[in-house]
Amino acid sequence: MIEKKRVLAVVPARGGSKGVPRKNIRNIAGKPLIAWTIEEAKKSAYIDRLILSSEDSEIIEVARTLGCEVPFIRPKHLAEDSTSGMDPVLHAINELPGYDFVLLLQPTSPLRTVKDIDFFLEKLIESGAPASVSVTIADKSPYWMYTLKHNEHLEPLLKQEQPYERRQDLPEVFVLNGAIYGAQINWLMRSKSFLDDKTTAFVMASERSYDIDTEEDFLFCEIMLNKKNDKLSSSNFISSTFTK
Repeated sequence: MIEKKRVLAVVPARGGSKGVPRKNIRNIAGKPLIAWTIEEAKKSAYIDRLILSSEDSEIIEVARTLGCEVPFIRPKHLAEDSTSGMDPVLHAINELPGYDFVLLLQPTSPLRTVKDIDFFLEKLIESGAPASVSVTIADKSPYWMYTLKHNEHLEPLLKQEQPYERRQDLPEVFVLNGAIYGAQINWLMRSKSFLDDKTTAFVMASERSYDIDTEEDFLFCEIMLNKKNDKLSSSNFISSTFTK
């Protein structure tokens, strides 16, 4: 609970994944992928209830062994390739009434930490906005992007009176990183989307903003998580050595 508001956190994890098959329970840096999200969310000072939304029995079993509640089995028509990312959230809200805010925590963002989650909630409540989404600074600027006119000639994606010639002169632009979505439930039930002109941005560091969509993403995140594990193990060894 935060400011007397009850928070429901939803981890969506369907069984069908085309880019990286079975990625939600695939082992990454010593754990199933969903473990990284579940374990960080369980540390939150503000989340009142953490649940998994899935239609897949194997994913459900793994989540339960990790201590994540699975109060229902998601209907299969809400787990298709064409299913909107909002549909499982709205379904969960309808199944579990009585909460003020909902968080969507996708398991494909394993580098997100509990500090990100709790700071996100603090900023959302402080802002008074009905919704917020996590973003990061884009590594490629749309001001240097082009389309092909007649499949041959370069045409700027964004029209500019004076093109930017130096990287340091480019305006900062941000992209959704997929790590955290949050909203007031009553507002979300009306808007049916986290994205609105009233939605605020929660800026996250690029090193915690990777979203796994391909095998390359998976391998890169595994490297980053292994480094995190090595750093933690080293810190624990030093701490135990000096306390003996």
